[in-house]
Amino acid sequence: MRRYSAGLLWSPVLVLIFGGAAASAGPSPDRWVEVRSTHFAVMTNAGEKDGRRIASQFERMHSVFRKLFPTQGDDSDPPIVVLAVKDRKAMQALEPEAYLGRNKVDLSGLFLRAPDRNYILLRLDADEEHAFATVYHEYTHYMLRKAGDWLPLWLNEGLAKFYENTDIDENEVRLGQTSADDLRYLRENGMLPLATLLAVDIKSPYYHDERKGSVFYAESWLLTHYLIVGDQALGTHRVHDYAQLLVEGADPVAAAQRAFGDLDELQLLLNRYLLERRFTYFKIKGELTAKDSTFQVRAVPASEADVVRSNVLICSGRTKDAQTLLEAVLHDDPGNAPAHETMGLLRFHEGDIEGAKKWYGEAAQLDPQSYLAHYYYAAMALRAGGSGEDDAIESSLRTAIELNPDYAPSYDTLAMFYASRRRNLDQAQTLTLRAIELEPDNLSYRLNGAEVLAQARKFASAVDVLKGAARLARTPEEIDAVRSRIQRFERDQAALDRAHDGPR
Repeated sequence: MRRYSAGLLWSPVLVLIFGGAAASAGPSPDRWVEVRSTHFAVMTNAGEKDGRRIASQFERMHSVFRKLFPTQGDDSDPPIVVLAVKDRKAMQALEPEAYLGRNKVDLSGLFLRAPDRNYILLRLDADEEHAFATVYHEYTHYMLRKAGDWLPLWLNEGLAKFYENTDIDENEVRLGQTSADDLRYLRENGMLPLATLLAVDIKSPYYHDERKGSVFYAESWLLTHYLIVGDQALGTHRVHDYAQLLVEGADPVAAAQRAFGDLDELQLLLNRYLLERRFTYFKIKGELTAKDSTFQVRAVPASEADVVRSNVLICSGRTKDAQTLLEAVLHDDPGNAPAHETMGLLRFHEGDIEGAKKWYGEAAQLDPQSYLAHYYYAAMALRAGGSGEDDAIESSLRTAIELNPDYAPSYDTLAMFYASRRRNLDQAQTLTLRAIELEPDNLSYRLNGAEVLAQARKFASAVDVLKGAARLARTPEEIDAVRSRIQRFERDQAALDRAHDGPR
Protein backbone atom coordinates (compact mmCIF):
# COMPACT_ATOMS: atom_id res chain seq x y z
CA MET A 1 0.00 0.00 0.00
CA ARG A 2 1.25 3.47 -0.81
CA ARG A 3 1.94 6.01 1.89
CA TYR A 4 2.03 9.73 1.28
CA SER A 5 3.38 12.60 3.32
CA ALA A 6 4.10 16.29 2.91
CA GLY A 7 7.79 15.64 2.37
CA LEU A 8 9.34 12.83 0.36
CA LEU A 9 6.84 10.92 -1.77
CA TRP A 10 7.49 7.73 -3.68
CA SER A 11 6.01 4.30 -4.17
CA PRO A 12 7.77 0.98 -4.87
CA VAL A 13 6.83 -0.36 -8.28
CA LEU A 14 8.71 -1.81 -11.19
CA VAL A 15 11.22 -4.67 -11.34
CA LEU A 16 13.20 -6.36 -8.58
CA ILE A 17 16.96 -6.37 -9.07
CA PHE A 18 19.60 -8.62 -7.60
CA GLY A 19 22.91 -7.16 -6.58
CA GLY A 20 24.02 -3.57 -7.05
CA ALA A 21 25.75 -1.46 -4.44
CA ALA A 22 24.89 2.10 -3.54
CA ALA A 23 26.43 4.54 -5.97
CA SER A 24 27.75 7.83 -4.69
CA ALA A 25 27.10 11.12 -6.41
CA GLY A 26 30.51 12.57 -7.09
CA PRO A 27 31.05 15.74 -9.13
CA SER A 28 29.43 15.24 -12.50
CA PRO A 29 31.72 14.55 -15.47
CA ASP A 30 28.68 14.62 -17.80
CA ARG A 31 27.49 17.37 -20.04
CA TRP A 32 24.11 18.59 -18.89
CA VAL A 33 21.44 20.41 -20.84
CA GLU A 34 18.23 22.06 -19.68
CA VAL A 35 15.05 22.07 -21.77
CA ARG A 36 12.54 24.45 -20.22
CA SER A 37 8.86 24.29 -21.15
CA THR A 38 5.86 26.03 -19.62
CA HIS A 39 5.44 23.73 -16.62
CA PHE A 40 8.70 21.75 -16.46
CA ALA A 41 12.45 22.33 -16.45
CA VAL A 42 14.06 19.15 -17.74
CA MET A 43 17.74 18.77 -16.84
CA THR A 44 19.40 15.77 -18.43
CA ASN A 45 22.81 14.26 -19.11
CA ALA A 46 21.43 12.35 -22.12
CA GLY A 47 21.44 15.21 -24.62
CA GLU A 48 19.04 17.78 -26.05
CA LYS A 49 16.95 15.29 -28.05
CA ASP A 50 15.99 13.28 -24.96
CA GLY A 51 15.44 16.47 -23.01
CA ARG A 52 12.97 17.72 -25.61
CA ARG A 53 11.21 14.35 -25.67
CA ILE A 54 10.74 14.29 -21.91
CA ALA A 55 9.60 17.93 -21.78
CA SER A 56 7.09 17.23 -24.52
CA GLN A 57 5.91 14.07 -22.76
CA PHE A 58 5.23 15.84 -19.48
CA GLU A 59 3.60 18.86 -21.10
CA ARG A 60 1.23 16.47 -22.83
CA MET A 61 0.50 14.76 -19.53
CA HIS A 62 -0.26 18.17 -18.05
CA SER A 63 -2.56 18.95 -20.97
CA VAL A 64 -4.39 15.65 -20.59
CA PHE A 65 -5.02 16.41 -16.93
CA ARG A 66 -6.22 19.93 -17.58
CA LYS A 67 -8.45 18.72 -20.42
CA LEU A 68 -10.37 16.41 -18.09
CA PHE A 69 -10.07 18.54 -14.93
CA PRO A 70 -9.71 22.16 -16.12
CA THR A 71 -10.23 23.71 -12.67
CA GLN A 72 -7.35 21.89 -10.96
CA GLY A 73 -3.68 22.85 -10.87
CA ASP A 74 -2.19 26.30 -11.04
CA ASP A 75 -0.23 27.56 -14.03
CA SER A 76 1.42 30.19 -11.80
CA ASP A 77 3.32 27.47 -9.95
CA PRO A 78 7.09 27.38 -10.62
CA PRO A 79 8.12 24.72 -13.14
CA ILE A 80 8.75 21.26 -11.73
CA VAL A 81 12.40 20.26 -12.12
CA VAL A 82 12.74 16.97 -13.99
CA LEU A 83 16.15 15.36 -13.52
CA ALA A 84 16.29 12.83 -16.37
CA VAL A 85 19.38 10.66 -16.02
CA LYS A 86 20.58 8.31 -18.73
CA ASP A 87 21.11 5.03 -16.90
CA ARG A 88 20.76 2.94 -13.74
CA LYS A 89 24.12 4.03 -12.33
CA ALA A 90 23.17 7.70 -12.46
CA MET A 91 19.79 6.88 -10.91
CA GLN A 92 21.35 4.92 -8.05
CA ALA A 93 23.59 7.88 -7.30
CA LEU A 94 20.51 9.95 -6.44
CA GLU A 95 17.65 7.72 -5.29
CA PRO A 96 16.90 6.97 -1.62
CA GLU A 97 19.17 4.37 -0.06
CA ALA A 98 16.11 2.30 0.88
CA TYR A 99 15.93 1.23 -2.76
CA LEU A 100 19.58 0.29 -3.09
CA GLY A 101 21.23 -3.06 -2.50
CA ARG A 102 20.44 -6.70 -3.05
CA ASN A 103 16.81 -7.66 -3.73
CA LYS A 104 15.64 -4.03 -3.72
CA VAL A 105 13.30 -2.29 -6.14
CA ASP A 106 14.86 -1.09 -9.39
CA LEU A 107 13.35 2.38 -9.72
CA SER A 108 12.47 4.06 -12.99
CA GLY A 109 11.02 7.23 -11.51
CA LEU A 110 10.39 9.20 -8.33
CA PHE A 111 8.30 12.25 -7.54
CA LEU A 112 9.99 14.25 -4.77
CA ARG A 113 7.99 16.97 -3.06
CA ALA A 114 9.78 19.62 -1.03
CA PRO A 115 8.41 22.83 0.54
CA ASP A 116 9.71 25.14 -2.19
CA ARG A 117 10.61 22.92 -5.13
CA ASN A 118 9.24 19.77 -6.67
CA TYR A 119 11.46 17.25 -8.45
CA ILE A 120 10.85 14.34 -10.76
CA LEU A 121 13.72 11.89 -11.01
CA LEU A 122 13.67 9.69 -14.13
CA ARG A 123 15.86 6.93 -15.49
CA LEU A 124 15.82 7.09 -19.30
CA ASP A 125 17.02 3.55 -20.05
CA ALA A 126 14.05 1.92 -18.26
CA ASP A 127 12.14 -0.25 -20.72
CA GLU A 128 9.45 -1.97 -18.64
CA GLU A 129 5.74 -1.39 -19.23
CA HIS A 130 4.41 1.83 -17.66
CA ALA A 131 7.91 2.76 -16.49
CA PHE A 132 6.80 6.15 -15.17
CA ALA A 133 3.66 4.93 -13.38
CA THR A 134 4.84 6.15 -9.99
CA VAL A 135 5.66 9.60 -11.33
CA TYR A 136 2.29 9.97 -13.06
CA HIS A 137 0.52 8.74 -9.91
CA GLU A 138 2.22 11.29 -7.68
CA TYR A 139 1.91 14.07 -10.27
CA THR A 140 -1.85 13.54 -10.14
CA HIS A 141 -1.79 13.96 -6.36
CA TYR A 142 0.29 17.11 -6.86
CA MET A 143 -2.22 18.57 -9.32
CA LEU A 144 -5.09 17.76 -6.95
CA ARG A 145 -3.37 19.08 -3.84
CA LYS A 146 -5.48 22.25 -3.61
CA ALA A 147 -8.67 20.19 -3.57
CA GLY A 148 -7.63 18.47 -0.35
CA ASP A 149 -10.30 20.16 1.76
CA TRP A 150 -13.16 18.52 -0.17
CA LEU A 151 -11.74 15.68 -2.26
CA PRO A 152 -12.48 12.29 -0.62
CA LEU A 153 -9.73 9.72 -0.36
CA TRP A 154 -11.35 7.21 -2.71
CA LEU A 155 -11.52 9.72 -5.59
CA ASN A 156 -8.06 11.15 -4.86
CA GLU A 157 -6.49 7.68 -4.97
CA GLY A 158 -8.76 6.49 -7.77
CA LEU A 159 -7.74 9.35 -10.05
CA ALA A 160 -4.04 8.84 -9.27
CA LYS A 161 -4.30 5.15 -10.17
CA PHE A 162 -6.38 5.99 -13.25
CA TYR A 163 -3.59 8.23 -14.54
CA GLU A 164 -0.61 6.12 -13.52
CA ASN A 165 -0.86 3.68 -16.44
CA THR A 166 -0.83 6.44 -19.03
CA ASP A 167 1.43 5.92 -22.06
CA ILE A 168 2.64 8.93 -24.01
CA ASP A 169 4.46 8.72 -27.33
CA GLU A 170 4.94 10.96 -30.35
CA ASN A 171 1.60 10.10 -31.94
CA GLU A 172 -0.90 9.65 -29.14
CA VAL A 173 -1.67 9.48 -25.43
CA ARG A 174 -3.24 6.27 -24.12
CA LEU A 175 -5.12 7.04 -20.94
CA GLY A 176 -7.11 4.86 -18.54
CA GLN A 177 -5.51 1.51 -19.25
CA THR A 178 -6.48 -1.19 -16.80
CA SER A 179 -4.49 -2.44 -13.84
CA ALA A 180 -4.27 -6.24 -14.13
CA ASP A 181 -3.07 -6.62 -10.53
CA ASP A 182 -6.02 -4.65 -9.15
CA LEU A 183 -8.52 -6.59 -11.26
CA ARG A 184 -7.05 -9.89 -10.13
CA TYR A 185 -7.09 -8.85 -6.47
CA LEU A 186 -10.73 -7.75 -6.54
CA ARG A 187 -11.85 -10.84 -8.43
CA GLU A 188 -10.16 -13.06 -5.86
CA ASN A 189 -11.06 -11.13 -2.70
CA GLY A 190 -14.24 -9.21 -3.45
CA MET A 191 -15.10 -5.56 -2.90
CA LEU A 192 -16.15 -3.27 -0.06
CA PRO A 193 -19.73 -2.00 0.10
CA LEU A 194 -19.76 1.31 -1.74
CA ALA A 195 -21.03 3.20 1.31
CA THR A 196 -17.93 1.98 3.18
CA LEU A 197 -15.55 2.85 0.34
CA LEU A 198 -16.96 6.34 -0.11
CA ALA A 199 -16.63 7.13 3.61
CA VAL A 200 -12.98 6.03 4.05
CA ASP A 201 -10.83 8.81 5.51
CA ILE A 202 -7.29 8.97 6.84
CA LYS A 203 -8.42 7.57 10.19
CA SER A 204 -9.92 4.47 8.58
CA PRO A 205 -8.17 1.09 8.83
CA TYR A 206 -8.81 0.73 5.09
CA TYR A 207 -6.29 3.53 4.61
CA HIS A 208 -3.76 2.57 7.28
CA ASP A 209 -3.92 -1.22 7.53
CA GLU A 210 -1.74 -2.99 4.98
CA ARG A 211 -4.12 -5.94 4.61
CA LYS A 212 -7.28 -3.87 4.37
CA GLY A 213 -5.73 -1.12 2.28
CA SER A 214 -5.27 -3.19 -0.87
CA VAL A 215 -9.00 -3.50 -1.49
CA PHE A 216 -9.50 0.23 -0.89
CA TYR A 217 -6.93 1.25 -3.50
CA ALA A 218 -8.03 -1.34 -6.04
CA GLU A 219 -11.73 -0.61 -5.72
CA SER A 220 -11.13 3.16 -5.76
CA TRP A 221 -9.43 2.71 -9.11
CA LEU A 222 -12.20 0.47 -10.48
CA LEU A 223 -15.01 2.83 -9.49
CA THR A 224 -13.15 5.85 -10.89
CA HIS A 225 -12.47 3.98 -14.13
CA TYR A 226 -16.10 2.89 -14.43
CA LEU A 227 -17.44 6.41 -13.87
CA ILE A 228 -14.99 8.25 -16.14
CA VAL A 229 -15.33 5.76 -18.99
CA GLY A 230 -19.10 5.82 -18.61
CA ASP A 231 -19.27 9.61 -18.60
CA GLN A 232 -17.18 9.78 -21.75
CA ALA A 233 -19.23 7.12 -23.53
CA LEU A 234 -22.69 8.36 -22.49
CA GLY A 235 -22.05 12.10 -22.51
CA THR A 236 -22.90 12.32 -18.81
CA HIS A 237 -21.03 14.25 -16.11
CA ARG A 238 -21.49 12.25 -12.93
CA VAL A 239 -17.94 12.78 -11.65
CA HIS A 240 -18.23 16.53 -12.20
CA ASP A 241 -21.62 16.65 -10.46
CA TYR A 242 -20.25 14.64 -7.54
CA ALA A 243 -17.26 16.96 -7.18
CA GLN A 244 -19.50 20.03 -7.27
CA LEU A 245 -21.65 18.64 -4.47
CA LEU A 246 -18.54 18.00 -2.38
CA VAL A 247 -17.27 21.53 -2.96
CA GLU A 248 -20.63 22.76 -1.66
CA GLY A 249 -20.09 20.76 1.54
CA ALA A 250 -22.13 17.60 0.93
CA ASP A 251 -21.26 14.35 2.69
CA PRO A 252 -19.38 11.97 0.33
CA VAL A 253 -22.02 9.22 0.60
CA ALA A 254 -24.98 11.58 0.22
CA ALA A 255 -23.28 13.30 -2.70
CA ALA A 256 -22.70 9.93 -4.38
CA GLN A 257 -26.36 9.00 -4.02
CA ARG A 258 -27.37 12.23 -5.72
CA ALA A 259 -24.76 12.12 -8.48
CA PHE A 260 -24.52 8.37 -9.14
CA GLY A 261 -27.99 7.14 -8.18
CA ASP A 262 -28.89 4.20 -5.98
CA LEU A 263 -25.71 2.79 -4.46
CA ASP A 264 -26.99 -0.78 -4.33
CA GLU A 265 -27.66 -0.67 -8.06
CA LEU A 266 -24.27 0.92 -8.66
CA GLN A 267 -22.67 -1.88 -6.64
CA LEU A 268 -24.28 -4.48 -8.92
CA LEU A 269 -23.12 -2.63 -12.03
CA LEU A 270 -19.59 -2.33 -10.62
CA ASN A 271 -19.50 -6.06 -9.84
CA ARG A 272 -20.57 -6.79 -13.41
CA TYR A 273 -17.94 -4.36 -14.70
CA LEU A 274 -15.24 -6.16 -12.69
CA LEU A 275 -16.02 -9.45 -14.44
CA GLU A 276 -15.72 -8.03 -17.95
CA ARG A 277 -12.77 -9.24 -20.01
CA ARG A 278 -12.39 -6.13 -22.16
CA PHE A 279 -12.05 -2.60 -20.86
CA THR A 280 -12.17 0.71 -22.69
CA TYR A 281 -9.37 3.24 -22.55
CA PHE A 282 -8.83 6.57 -24.29
CA LYS A 283 -6.58 7.57 -27.15
CA ILE A 284 -5.93 11.29 -27.40
CA LYS A 285 -4.06 12.50 -30.44
CA GLY A 286 -2.53 15.59 -32.03
CA GLU A 287 -4.31 18.47 -30.31
CA LEU A 288 -2.33 17.80 -27.12
CA THR A 289 1.09 17.88 -28.78
CA ALA A 290 3.41 20.28 -26.98
CA LYS A 291 4.98 23.02 -29.11
CA ASP A 292 8.65 22.09 -29.06
CA SER A 293 9.50 25.36 -30.79
CA THR A 294 8.62 27.23 -27.59
CA PHE A 295 11.08 25.23 -25.46
CA GLN A 296 14.14 27.06 -24.21
CA VAL A 297 17.37 25.08 -24.38
CA ARG A 298 20.69 25.88 -22.73
CA ALA A 299 23.85 24.14 -21.66
CA VAL A 300 24.05 23.72 -17.88
CA PRO A 301 27.41 24.22 -16.10
CA ALA A 302 28.54 21.18 -14.15
CA SER A 303 28.45 23.13 -10.88
CA GLU A 304 24.80 24.07 -11.44
CA ALA A 305 23.90 20.47 -12.22
CA ASP A 306 25.69 19.34 -9.07
CA VAL A 307 23.71 21.80 -6.92
CA VAL A 308 20.45 20.46 -8.38
CA ARG A 309 21.64 16.90 -7.76
CA SER A 310 22.51 17.80 -4.16
CA ASN A 311 18.98 19.16 -3.65
CA VAL A 312 17.57 15.86 -4.89
CA LEU A 313 19.90 13.97 -2.57
CA ILE A 314 18.66 16.00 0.40
CA CYS A 315 15.06 15.21 -0.58
CA SER A 316 16.10 11.55 -0.85
CA GLY A 317 17.53 11.62 2.68
CA ARG A 318 21.14 11.20 1.55
CA THR A 319 22.58 14.22 3.33
CA LYS A 320 26.17 12.93 3.51
CA ASP A 321 26.31 12.48 -0.27
CA ALA A 322 24.76 15.91 -0.72
CA GLN A 323 27.39 17.49 1.51
CA THR A 324 30.22 15.82 -0.42
CA LEU A 325 28.82 17.19 -3.67
CA LEU A 326 28.30 20.69 -2.29
CA GLU A 327 31.75 20.84 -0.74
CA ALA A 328 33.25 20.03 -4.14
CA VAL A 329 31.25 22.84 -5.75
CA LEU A 330 32.25 25.34 -3.07
CA HIS A 331 35.90 24.28 -3.26
CA ASP A 332 35.97 25.31 -6.92
CA ASP A 333 33.60 28.26 -6.56
CA PRO A 334 33.42 29.66 -3.00
CA GLY A 335 30.99 32.38 -4.13
CA ASN A 336 28.40 30.02 -5.58
CA ALA A 337 25.15 31.40 -4.13
CA PRO A 338 22.88 28.41 -4.96
CA ALA A 339 25.42 26.11 -3.28
CA HIS A 340 25.31 28.27 -0.14
CA GLU A 341 21.52 28.20 -0.20
CA THR A 342 21.46 24.43 -0.60
CA MET A 343 23.99 24.02 2.19
CA GLY A 344 21.55 25.98 4.35
CA LEU A 345 18.84 23.48 3.43
CA LEU A 346 21.19 20.63 4.30
CA ARG A 347 21.99 22.08 7.73
CA PHE A 348 18.28 22.62 8.37
CA HIS A 349 17.55 18.97 7.54
CA GLU A 350 20.27 17.99 10.00
CA GLY A 351 18.72 20.15 12.73
CA ASP A 352 21.62 22.63 12.78
CA ILE A 353 19.58 25.86 12.89
CA GLU A 354 22.54 28.17 13.55
CA GLY A 355 24.45 26.59 10.68
CA ALA A 356 21.43 26.93 8.40
CA LYS A 357 21.07 30.61 9.32
CA LYS A 358 24.74 31.22 8.53
CA TRP A 359 24.56 29.61 5.07
CA TYR A 360 21.27 31.28 4.14
CA GLY A 361 22.56 34.64 5.28
CA GLU A 362 25.64 34.25 3.10
CA ALA A 363 23.45 33.15 0.17
CA ALA A 364 21.33 36.30 0.52
CA GLN A 365 24.45 38.44 0.44
CA LEU A 366 25.82 36.64 -2.62
CA ASP A 367 22.48 36.76 -4.44
CA PRO A 368 20.26 39.58 -3.14
CA GLN A 369 17.55 38.54 -5.65
CA SER A 370 16.96 35.13 -4.04
CA TYR A 371 13.68 35.40 -2.14
CA LEU A 372 14.24 31.95 -0.65
CA ALA A 373 17.62 32.93 0.80
CA HIS A 374 16.08 36.01 2.44
CA TYR A 375 13.07 34.09 3.71
CA TYR A 376 15.01 31.17 5.14
CA TYR A 377 17.61 33.41 6.76
CA ALA A 378 14.78 35.13 8.65
CA ALA A 379 13.01 31.84 9.44
CA MET A 380 16.21 30.30 10.81
CA ALA A 381 17.00 33.44 12.82
CA LEU A 382 13.54 33.24 14.41
CA ARG A 383 14.00 29.54 15.20
CA ALA A 384 17.34 30.34 16.80
CA GLY A 385 15.67 32.90 19.05
CA GLY A 386 16.28 36.03 17.01
CA SER A 387 18.00 37.82 19.87
CA GLY A 388 19.06 41.28 18.74
CA GLU A 389 18.19 40.53 15.08
CA ASP A 390 14.68 41.95 14.83
CA ASP A 391 15.58 44.58 12.24
CA ALA A 392 17.41 42.06 10.04
CA ILE A 393 14.57 39.54 10.33
CA GLU A 394 11.89 42.06 9.42
CA SER A 395 13.95 43.46 6.56
CA SER A 396 14.66 40.01 5.14
CA LEU A 397 11.00 38.99 5.22
CA ARG A 398 9.88 42.21 3.58
CA THR A 399 12.55 41.73 0.91
CA ALA A 400 11.33 38.17 0.31
CA ILE A 401 7.76 39.45 -0.15
CA GLU A 402 8.91 42.15 -2.54
CA LEU A 403 10.93 39.66 -4.61
CA ASN A 404 8.12 37.09 -4.73
CA PRO A 405 4.67 38.47 -3.80
CA ASP A 406 3.11 35.02 -4.35
CA TYR A 407 5.17 33.14 -1.76
CA ALA A 408 2.83 32.53 1.15
CA PRO A 409 5.36 31.50 3.86
CA SER A 410 6.92 34.98 3.86
CA TYR A 411 3.60 36.60 4.78
CA ASP A 412 2.82 34.01 7.43
CA THR A 413 6.26 34.24 9.04
CA LEU A 414 6.25 38.03 9.12
CA ALA A 415 2.79 37.98 10.69
CA MET A 416 3.93 35.61 13.41
CA PHE A 417 7.07 37.70 13.94
CA TYR A 418 4.89 40.75 14.65
CA ALA A 419 2.55 38.71 16.85
CA SER A 420 5.46 37.32 18.89
CA ARG A 421 6.68 40.90 19.45
CA ARG A 422 3.11 42.14 20.14
CA ARG A 423 3.37 44.92 17.60
CA ASN A 424 1.94 45.87 14.21
CA LEU A 425 -0.96 43.52 14.86
CA ASP A 426 -3.18 45.16 12.23
CA GLN A 427 -0.45 44.51 9.65
CA ALA A 428 -0.09 40.98 10.97
CA GLN A 429 -3.79 40.30 10.36
CA THR A 430 -3.47 41.57 6.79
CA LEU A 431 -0.42 39.38 6.24
CA THR A 432 -2.15 36.22 7.49
CA LEU A 433 -5.12 36.90 5.23
CA ARG A 434 -2.76 37.13 2.26
CA ALA A 435 -1.04 33.85 3.20
CA ILE A 436 -4.43 32.11 3.44
CA GLU A 437 -5.51 33.61 0.13
CA LEU A 438 -2.41 32.19 -1.54
CA GLU A 439 -2.69 28.75 0.08
CA PRO A 440 -6.29 28.28 1.23
CA ASP A 441 -5.75 24.59 2.06
CA ASN A 442 -2.90 25.27 4.50
CA LEU A 443 -4.16 24.62 8.01
CA SER A 444 -1.07 26.13 9.68
CA TYR A 445 -1.76 29.56 8.21
CA ARG A 446 -5.28 29.52 9.62
CA LEU A 447 -4.05 28.42 13.03
CA ASN A 448 -1.49 31.21 12.96
CA GLY A 449 -4.12 33.69 11.80
CA ALA A 450 -6.20 32.80 14.84
CA GLU A 451 -3.17 33.34 17.09
CA VAL A 452 -2.65 36.81 15.59
CA LEU A 453 -6.29 37.68 16.29
CA ALA A 454 -5.91 36.38 19.84
CA GLN A 455 -2.88 38.61 20.37
CA ALA A 456 -5.14 41.52 19.39
CA ARG A 457 -7.67 40.21 21.94
CA LYS A 458 -10.17 39.42 19.19
CA PHE A 459 -10.94 36.02 20.65
CA ALA A 460 -14.38 35.59 19.09
CA SER A 461 -12.95 36.26 15.64
CA ALA A 462 -10.15 33.80 16.35
CA VAL A 463 -12.73 31.13 17.21
CA ASP A 464 -14.60 31.84 13.96
CA VAL A 465 -11.38 31.37 11.98
CA LEU A 466 -10.69 28.07 13.73
CA LYS A 467 -14.21 26.75 13.16
CA GLY A 468 -13.76 27.50 9.46
CA ALA A 469 -10.37 25.77 9.53
CA ALA A 470 -11.72 22.60 11.15
CA ARG A 471 -12.62 21.09 7.76
CA LEU A 472 -8.92 21.14 6.84
CA ALA A 473 -7.86 19.16 9.91
CA ARG A 474 -7.17 15.59 8.81
CA THR A 475 -4.93 13.88 11.34
CA PRO A 476 -5.76 13.37 15.03
CA GLU A 477 -2.99 15.84 15.89
CA GLU A 478 -4.47 18.52 13.59
CA ILE A 479 -7.98 17.95 14.91
CA ASP A 480 -6.71 18.29 18.48
CA ALA A 481 -4.77 21.46 17.59
CA VAL A 482 -7.94 23.11 16.29
CA ARG A 483 -10.13 21.89 19.17
CA SER A 484 -7.70 22.92 21.92
CA ARG A 485 -7.28 26.42 20.48
CA ILE A 486 -11.03 26.89 20.17
CA GLN A 487 -11.43 25.93 23.83
CA ARG A 488 -8.60 28.23 24.89
CA PHE A 489 -9.90 31.25 22.99
CA GLU A 490 -13.48 30.65 24.18
CA ARG A 491 -12.18 30.73 27.76
CA ASP A 492 -10.25 33.92 26.98
CA GLN A 493 -13.36 35.52 25.45
CA ALA A 494 -15.43 34.55 28.48
CA ALA A 495 -12.82 36.07 30.81
CA LEU A 496 -12.78 39.24 28.68
CA ASP A 497 -16.56 39.48 28.82
CA ARG A 498 -16.53 39.10 32.62
CA ALA A 499 -13.90 41.84 32.89
CA HIS A 500 -16.03 44.18 30.76
CA ASP A 501 -19.14 43.41 32.81
CA GLY A 502 -17.29 44.22 36.01
CA PRO A 503 -18.01 42.88 39.51
CA ARG A 504 -21.59 42.06 40.38
